[in-house]
Amino acid sequence: MKLELEPDSSIPVFQQIIDQIHFKINTGDLKPGEKLPSIRNLASEYELATNTIAKAMRQLEFRGLIISQDRSGFHVAENGDKVADNASRYQARGVSSDKTEVHNVVDNLDHGLFANAFCKITEDYLTGNPEQCNVIHADGSGTKSIIAYLAYKETGDTNVFHGISQDSIVMNLDDLLCVGVNGRILISNTVNRNALNCPGEVVGALIQGSERFLAQLREFGVNIYSGGGETADVGDLTGTIVVDSVAVSVLKKKDVIAGEQIQPGLSIVGLSSTGQSSYETQENSGIGSNGLTSARHDMLSHYYAEHYPESFDANVDKSLMYCGPYKLDDPLPGSTLSVGEAILSPTRTYAPVIYKILDEQPGLIKGLIHCSGGAQTKCMKFGSGNVHFIKDNLFPTPAVFAAIQSASKTDWKEMYKVFNMGHRMEVYCDAEQAETVIAAANSFNIDAQVIGLTEASDSGNRLSLTHRDQVFEYTP
Repeated sequence: MKLELEPDSSIPVFQQIIDQIHFKINTGDLKPGEKLPSIRNLASEYELATNTIAKAMRQLEFRGLIISQDRSGFHVAENGDKVADNASRYQARGVSSDKTEVHNVVDNLDHGLFANAFCKITEDYLTGNPEQCNVIHADGSGTKSIIAYLAYKETGDTNVFHGISQDSIVMNLDDLLCVGVNGRILISNTVNRNALNCPGEVVGALIQGSERFLAQLREFGVNIYSGGGETADVGDLTGTIVVDSVAVSVLKKKDVIAGEQIQPGLSIVGLSSTGQSSYETQENSGIGSNGLTSARHDMLSHYYAEHYPESFDANVDKSLMYCGPYKLDDPLPGSTLSVGEAILSPTRTYAPVIYKILDEQPGLIKGLIHCSGGAQTKCMKFGSGNVHFIKDNLFPTPAVFAAIQSASKTDWKEMYKVFNMGHRMEVYCDAEQAETVIAAANSFNIDAQVIGLTEASDSGNRLSLTHRDQVFEYTP
């Protein structure tokens, strides 16, 4: 394999390696299954550091063009067009729909007091009470903050960051709900920014949005409070802004909702992610805070790559960057919202609904699944281990997800692994209690319906999901 590298070029050497190998694969000079020279041999031949070669190989692997085969080194992927398929599009952008590589590590760590709980639960290290336990959770708004950045740069309106504050909080709060937290919660925010692109008014809007949202939740009986936070100027790490949060709560052990309580024979009630609840100030598209890297690039036009290069990783294949048909102020097909309003729609929390059920109907809820990372397939990580999840009565596909699918050409089976597709919280209960759950959601003007059930499985946890006239089968 011959490379023509130019050390004096404005293009970094590692990027030259990526582009040339990518081109050789596209043109057939490198055949599917063909073994590439080792990192050490390439470094020696071209007098480069091994880290430079390794960095290039990692990017090619992310793109799905080459694969690592244990000690035999790198080989060209058997499917030369693999970068065009769904999973590889996510990988090529540096993201993962199911975070398999992360779970391969954390699944071997201590899982806490309740091994199959939605969040890790520990002894009550905060107060030392043997009857209680601690739950702590960290998450953030993800790359949705970059869309807010684009809107801010286009309009100068800092209010777009209020929803980003909410996104970061909700991604923690609604995970805590899934283990039965219904008491006081303390939350702390972290903002990492490029100060040149995100001045103080942006940080001010984030803080204001956070405080306003927490106060609103308290009005609806959710006792959540701010524990302060931290702002870091890290221009070397991000061109725009990253917003994260950490939430902690104390819970009685007897009130924990453990994952193994999800057994065969239960109804699954889905709580809609769309519409406008009684505690929201505007219509919600249902987007949440998952899959926004793909939604951003597949929906938004190349205009944003040209005008805001700080908003994406220049190492990623340019054909995957902002390759969609829309600008933020374009109308969203099938909706009263614009594209920008839809994909920036603040992530809905279900805390008022769940707090109400836990308070008024203790013991009713057998399980809760927040359909975040892994989306509709998330349920398979929980349950007793012999559960067949059947979802055969889903909500109609919301307009924002139909537009994402149309723009990206992602197959529907993959869409359900990335996006909530219409409901983001699932309540598992006995069939006769389903109407009680639905009524609780309706009392906050949130649609809810029985979207499926659980049956016994003889092959571990699995999911059958019906989309129109198709049934998709998933296994962990």
